[in-house]
Amino acid sequence: MNGDAVNEILEQLKAGTLSEYYVKQDDFLEFRQILVKREDFKHFRGIAQRGGDVLYQYLQEPRS
Repeated sequence: MNGDAVNEILEQLKAGTLSEYYVKQDDFLEFRQILVKREDFKHFRGIAQRGGDVLYQYLQEPRS
């Protein structure tokens, strides 16, 4: 997974085109590195799944 693909996914989550996105354990570190650099980082919620995968959702209000 490259940076452009990750940014496209994050923009789709933000726009509501995607309601959630499932990130496999193998892609998690790269995905998260790009996510934490965004200004709207606090709007994304990651829900841990079994086996180290994460389900990401976009929240209208930032988490605290």
